[in-house]
Amino acid sequence: MQFYYGPHMPLRILDEIEFWKHQEEEHTVVIRELVSGLEASYVEALKKWEEVLSATHQQAVRYIESVVRASQYVPAQLHQQALHFVSYCLQQSLQFIELCRQIKSRSKAVSQNPTAKVVLDHIIRESEYFVGIAQLLLYGAHSASAAPRTDSSETSYNVL
Repeated sequence: MQFYYGPHMPLRILDEIEFWKHQEEEHTVVIRELVSGLEASYVEALKKWEEVLSATHQQAVRYIESVVRASQYVPAQLHQQALHFVSYCLQQSLQFIELCRQIKSRSKAVSQNPTAKVVLDHIIRESEYFVGIAQLLLYGAHSASAAPRTDSSETSYNVL
């Protein structure tokens, strides 16, 4: 991701989040559909993740709408909320990656499906790409005060 968007940078970041959260949401379905006999605990976890990722995707759309309505001037409060949302999304992706790794390494159904292993590796790499983008933004373009939280608590975000 390039950092020459100037005042439109929050919009560019939110576009990335909107895209990647939709991808991760779809990936939950891909895994469930690809791996016949996937253990029920993983199927349920993936269904819950699909709901959570869908909600995050929709929140990104609402943030995009808010930034677009703000036009040329993005209020500092909205910009700060967007940065916190990026941090939340980064943590969410790290947790989703961990679930995918657990499924790959612990699922008997996956161990018997070489294609599923390749697809899971691909899904993990894609989510890691988003994590890299989010980390670059939070660590490279802003102060350490914008660094992501390290706890795993759920946070909900409301648009102004």
